[in-house]
Amino acid sequence: MRIFKDNQREIRVADSAGFCFGVRRAVEGLLSLVEENGDGDVFTYGPIIHNETVTGDFEKKGVRLVSEEEPLPVPGHGKKSFMAIRSHGITRDAKKKIEDAGFLISDLTCPFVSKIQTIVSEYSKKDYHIVITGDGHHPEVIGIKGWADPKSVSVVSCEEDISKIDLPKNTKLCVVSQTTFREDLFKKLVEMLIQKGYDTYAQNTICSATSLRQSEAGELSEWADVMLVIGGKNSSNSAKLFDICRERCERSFFLQGADDLKVSELHSIRCIGITAGASTPDKIIEEVFKKCQTT
Repeated sequence: MRIFKDNQREIRVADSAGFCFGVRRAVEGLLSLVEENGDGDVFTYGPIIHNETVTGDFEKKGVRLVSEEEPLPVPGHGKKSFMAIRSHGITRDAKKKIEDAGFLISDLTCPFVSKIQTIVSEYSKKDYHIVITGDGHHPEVIGIKGWADPKSVSVVSCEEDISKIDLPKNTKLCVVSQTTFREDLFKKLVEMLIQKGYDTYAQNTICSATSLRQSEAGELSEWADVMLVIGGKNSSNSAKLFDICRERCERSFFLQGADDLKVSELHSIRCIGITAGASTPDKIIEEVFKKCQTT
């Protein structure tokens, strides 16, 4: 843990703050793709990660973003066209569509997400009803859902969603989770499904880095007078970190960068805690850390 301390205040930065393995792998992979194929077209299917600074930097390097809602571009004539798959992954149908269009695929899906897709695909073929705990609107969950039989898959995010599941009692369930879901809630939802009498196979697919990040955020926010959570506005894991911190520290603030930090919020504050989502670059964390020292 990085610590700054003087006569006025102490600032602590969580060890786990910043890029996780999957995000770093995706960013470095896309950077290599750009550097090694300067004469080709490079696209990403959806934002490579949920951080506007990172995606903006890649746009300046010539990487073009393809939205899932728009038609695929036509691969360039006479030169290679690469399509990078975002860290959150995509559906099986989307991947086939990209292949059929003639793109060379660079699959930068987080390996932990790929593992969930494989589990879902295998158990769906075994006639299990797939239950995914997570945010049904998040790209990762949409992608995972796309590897199951669309008639036999449910997404749940809260206790109320469990009460809406009404399947025959002999239904076999395979429960997996979005990698950034809250572990305590995952366990609770699995227990509720078991209590409903379903034959339930559950695999905790929450990323270990996520669990550590959430645990550290909880401990740090119990110590802090002010808690700063840094992340992209569309970052699911950053939003969950903020929820955890706000439960323990009333003065918790969500920042996208140092410019969002109001000096007035730190006036007379003795203990400041800082954490950051998995898609937050080190340089942004450092900028916030330094600004806290100079205010």
